[in-house]
Amino acid sequence: MSTLFYLATGLTIFSTLAVLACVLFSTTARIASERVLAVSRGQRHAKPKRQISREVQGQLFASIHWLRSSIGLSDDPKLLTRFAQSGHNSDAYRDIYAFARIAGPILGLVCGFFIASNRFFAMIAFAGVAYLAPDMILTRIIRRRREKIRLGIPDAIDLLVICVDAGLGMDQAMLRVGQELGTSHPEIYEEFLQISREQRAGKLRIEAWRAMAERSRLPEMDAFVNMLMQTERFGTPIARALSNFGDTIRQKRRQLAEEMAAKTTVKIIFPLVLCIFPSMFIVLLGPAGIAISRGLTGMGQ
Repeated sequence: MSTLFYLATGLTIFSTLAVLACVLFSTTARIASERVLAVSRGQRHAKPKRQISREVQGQLFASIHWLRSSIGLSDDPKLLTRFAQSGHNSDAYRDIYAFARIAGPILGLVCGFFIASNRFFAMIAFAGVAYLAPDMILTRIIRRRREKIRLGIPDAIDLLVICVDAGLGMDQAMLRVGQELGTSHPEIYEEFLQISREQRAGKLRIEAWRAMAERSRLPEMDAFVNMLMQTERFGTPIARALSNFGDTIRQKRRQLAEEMAAKTTVKIIFPLVLCIFPSMFIVLLGPAGIAISRGLTGMGQ
C-alpha cells in the first residue's frame, strides 16, 4: 500500500511539472492570438490580459537561468546549433532544457526508489529515460520543423517568381514572401526574416543563404541555396531559374507521393495478416470446428 502511494505521489508531481511547462510555453502563443483577435475586431490598443502569468513566467525563467549560471553549465556549440534548427533559439528554452536534464534524473531516482521489486534497476531506468527525454523531444521538434519547411518550399518559390517578375530584388522578394507565408508557413517566414537580419548585421548574402541551408539540412533547401548562389555568381536570370527549380521540386514531390502510394500495398499486408485474417478465420472456421468437435465426441461415445 505504501509503495503504491509513493509511486502515485511521484507520478502526480511529474505530471504537474509537465502540465506547468506546457502552460508556460503556450502562454506566448496565446497572448499573440489574443492580440490578433483584438486587432481583427477593431481594437487598436489591445493589451494582453495575462500580465500576471507573463510575470510568473519571467520570474521562473530568471530563477532557472540563475541556477544554471551558479552551477556553471555552459552552452555546447552543438546544442546551440540544434536549438537554432528547432526554431527556439532563445535563452529561456535552453535554460528549460538544462533544468529538465538535471531535475529529470533526480525525479526518476526518487520515483524508482519507491518500487519494491528491482529497485536499483527501476532507479537507473527512470533516471536514464528522464535524462534522454529532453533530447528526444528536441530531436522530434527539429524533424517536425524540417518537414514543415520542406512542404512550404514550393509555395515560397512560386511567390518568389511572382515577386521577381514584378520587379522586386531578391532580398525584398524574400521579405515579401515571408510576410505572405507568415500564417500558412511560419517556418519559412522565420528563415527569410533571419536572412534579412543577418544581412543587416553585415553578413554577406551568400553566407546568409548558406547559414539557412545549414539550419534546415534539407536536400531541397540545399538545392535552392546552390541555385541562388549560381545565379548570383554567373548573373543568370533569377526568375527563369526559380521557375525551373519550382517545377523540379513539384515533380520530386509528385514522385515521392507515388512512391509512398506504391509502398502501401506492401505495408498493408502486415495488419491484414495479424489483425484481419485471424478474425475472419475465427468467424468462418469457428462454427465448423465446433461442429466437428461435437461429431467426434458423439462418435467416441
